Order: sequence, then structure tokens, then C-alpha cells
Amino acid sequence: MNYYSYKMMFIFFGLLSMISIRTESSIVPTADFNKDFFVTWSPSHVNTSADGHERSLKLDQESGAGFASNQMFLFGQINMQIKLVPGHSAGTVVAYYLSSDQPNRDEIDFEFLGNVDGQPYILQTNLYANGFDNREERINLWFDPSKDFHTYSILWNLHQIVFMVDWVPIRVYRNHADKGVPFPRWQPMSIKASIWNGDSWATRGGRDKIDWSKGPFIASFRNHKIDACVWSGNARFCRAENSANWWNKERYSTLTSTQRRLFRWVRKYHVIYDYCQDNDRFNNNLPKECFLPKY
Repeated sequence: MNYYSYKMMFIFFGLLSMISIRTESSIVPTADFNKDFFVTWSPSHVNTSADGHERSLKLDQESGAGFASNQMFLFGQINMQIKLVPGHSAGTVVAYYLSSDQPNRDEIDFEFLGNVDGQPYILQTNLYANGFDNREERINLWFDPSKDFHTYSILWNLHQIVFMVDWVPIRVYRNHADKGVPFPRWQPMSIKASIWNGDSWATRGGRDKIDWSKGPFIASFRNHKIDACVWSGNARFCRAENSANWWNKERYSTLTSTQRRLFRWVRKYHVIYDYCQDNDRFNNNLPKECFLPKY
């Protein structure tokens, strides 16, 4: 079996392993951008379909744009289908993330870094936990994310945070709070998305700037699904292990055996930067979680 066949086999079994998560009942069932989100900036650069199921954000020399969820959540799973800026997208950043908006903020980030035409998009993930960040990882995706919609998911529970692309786990951050590792577990977060000018750093460290003649730059979002505990001021309710909070059940406390194989495949073939391997950045004092199990 050749490399491509192995890759497709892994992705197929990864899809099968995640079906049970996808079919749980949704806490926020509308999947209507007009009902579930509000525009945070530049409404003239936001376009929403008549049925509310799809929304696009535009970046030009005048402005970028963004939106955020009307509600805040503490634990759950968030899925969003995204199609990224096609063609020459160097310097652009499309972000999809959870954020607590507090001084000691918690945040779980997908950041899509545009590139010059013909070069791969880079997906950067990052975490803030109690105000601490510097936990970036970067991968090259195994497909062109500007050609079609793909599903980007965050599973966040008491045990772990799992970043997934089309149900393939690309990153895992375990709850090692008992060992002194910061983990987002008390602050509710809202769901946000934006497109903005990041050409001071996003592409080759800022060497490739936005070519405005290629714009406007448009990213599209659709078919969001929010299976999460809606914040009502009581952390105990969201931390409970019950039928409503399915994501806190024991079966979601670690990766399945199939997910582990997929995860190792991503780590071997697609990771291009891992903060846990950047001794220079941390002066040979890597964060504690770098030496602890991921699953």
C-alpha cells in the first residue's frame, strides 16, 4: 500500500471513530449565523446568506471583519466549516477561536496563515491558559483549504483540548493542572472568527506582504454546530459529568486508538513547528507540559 493509500485509510477510519460525537444532540441547534452570532466589526465587510447558514468575511485596504457568538460556553465541542482565501493570500490571517476576554484570558485558537500563490496554507494553533501563551504549533494541511469547505473542530472538556481537521486530531493539550500546568477550566469563552491583516508576521515572518491588487480577500464559514454548555454563571453545572454534558464522559477523556494513529501520522508528516521543540525560544527551559503525556 503506497503512502497516499495509507493517508486515505487513516482519514477514513478517523471519520468513523468520530461519528458518535457528531450525532449527539446539539445544545445550540439553530446553525443560523444571524441568531447565534453578532458582527463585532466592519459590518460592511460581512455577508450572510438569506437562510443564515453561511457567512463570509472580507479583507481589503479599508478593513477586515469579525463576528462572535451571542453566548459564552464552558466545555463542549464546536464545529465550523471554513473555506479559506484562494490564490495569493500572503499576509492574511483567518482566525477561528474561543476566547474568555479576561486579563488572565483563556483562548483556544485556529489561525490560518495565508501564503504566496502555489505555496501551502499554514495552520497555526495556539493556547492561552490563565494569561500564559507562547504555545504555538504549525502544520501544513494535506489538502488545499481554499478549494472547498473543511470542518475544523475544538473538543474542550475537563480532561483535554483536541483540535481536529475533518475529524483528524492534529493537536492535543491535556489537563495536567494537578502538575502545575495551566489549563482552561474555569472561564467561559465565546466563539469568534475574523479576517485581518497580519503581514507584519504571518507569512515567512513578515517578509511576504499583502498584495492588495489580489484582493478583496474573502473567507467563508458555514454549517457551524455548537454542542456546548451555555454559561449561566455556574461553573459546577458545566463541569458535571451527566448526559447533557456528554463531552465530559470518560470515553472522551483521551483519544481512541484510531485517533492516536491519526494523531501520530499528523505529527510525523505535517508538523512544521512545535513550541515544545524550540529550546532557543525558551532558553532550554521548555514548558512543563512538553514532558508530560498528550493522551
